[in-house]
Amino acid sequence: MADSVKIGIIGAGTISGAYLENGETFEALEIISIADIVVDRARQKATEYNVPKACTPDELLADPDVELVINLTIPSVHAEVGLAALEAGKHVYSEKPLATEREDAQRLLATAKERGLLVGCAPDTFLGGGLQTCRKALDDGLIGEPIGATAFMMGHGPEGWHPDPYFFYQPGAGPMFDMGPYYLTALATLIGPMRRVTGSARITFPERTITNEAKFGEKIPVNTPTHIAGVMDFENGAVGTIITSFDVWASRLPRIEIYGTEGTLGVPDPNGFGGPVLLRRAKDSDWTELAIEHHYTKGSRGVGTADMCHALRSGRPHRASGDLAYHVLDLMHAFHDASRDGRHVEVTSSFERPSAVPLGLPVGVLDD
Repeated sequence: MADSVKIGIIGAGTISGAYLENGETFEALEIISIADIVVDRARQKATEYNVPKACTPDELLADPDVELVINLTIPSVHAEVGLAALEAGKHVYSEKPLATEREDAQRLLATAKERGLLVGCAPDTFLGGGLQTCRKALDDGLIGEPIGATAFMMGHGPEGWHPDPYFFYQPGAGPMFDMGPYYLTALATLIGPMRRVTGSARITFPERTITNEAKFGEKIPVNTPTHIAGVMDFENGAVGTIITSFDVWASRLPRIEIYGTEGTLGVPDPNGFGGPVLLRRAKDSDWTELAIEHHYTKGSRGVGTADMCHALRSGRPHRASGDLAYHVLDLMHAFHDASRDGRHVEVTSSFERPSAVPLGLPVGVLDD
C-alpha cells in the first residue's frame, strides 16, 4: 500500500513491544511516534525499534502528521485517552477493553461518529490463522447450523507472576474483564451477536497474597468477582455457556467448542493467533486437525490496526470495530448485572459481523 497511515502510540509499556515489532510486517501502517507520561520510557522504545520520535502524549496529539493513535494505556484511562485523541482529530485503535464503563464507551463512539473518525479495539486474535480457519469451517458448513457453544478460561490469577497484580482484582478487571474479551470476541465473530445473557458471580478469596519476587507477601483486597459463570442466547438461536475464573487451581476443560447440527468444532485458545483447530463430524470416529492456511499464527498483535489502516484508505468497514468492542463490553457488564440482580439481561448493543479474511493474500496485506 503506497499511501500508508501514519501511526502514533500512546503508552510505552510491555505490550508496546509487540505492536512496534509487528508494525514492520504491515505495509498499510507506519509508526512515526511513541509517547508516554514517562518520556524516558518512550525514548527507550523509540531507540529499540527505530521510531523517529519520542514525546509526551500531549505532544503526540498535537502532531499533525499522526493520523491514528494506538492507545496502549492502562484500562482505567482508555476512554479518557481515546476521547482526547478523537478531539485532536485522530482515529483511535485501543487495547482491550474499549473502556471500563458502558457510558464512557458510548461517549467515545458517539464522538467518533460526530467527527467522522474510526474507533477500533483489540483483541484482534480473531484475525489470526487459527480463528480464521474456524470461521471458514463454519462458513463452509462443516458442522451444519451452530446450536451451542462453551467457553472456559480457568486459572488461579496473576499474583504469582505479574509484577504488579493489584489492578486485576479491582472493578473493571477480574477474569471477565481481563480475559473475557478474547473469548467473547471469538464467539461473537464466529457465531454472531448475543441478544440475552444471565449469570452468577462470586468472590471466593477476599484477599490475595502476591507471590512474585518483586512484591512478595503483599496483600491485595479483592473488590470484583473472580468466578463468573454465564449463559448466552445468540441472535441466531444458539445457546452458549462461559466461565471465567481466577479461583480454579486446575482444569481439563477445552478453551472453546462450537456445536452444530452435523458436528463439533474445537476452537483454539482465543488469546493466541494459531491452532490447533479440531473437527469431528457426525459420522467420524475421531477428531481431525484442520490445516491452517491463513497467515498470522504467532504473536501477530497489531493485525487489527493494520486492518483498520486498510479500511481508512479503501473505505470498507474495519473488522476489529468499536461496535464489536462495545458489544463485548456490554456483555461483560451484563453477566455481572445479571448475577447482582438475579435476572436475565436483554442486550441492546449489536454489531455487523466482520467479513472473513480472504485466503491467498501476501503476508502484510489484508485486502484483495
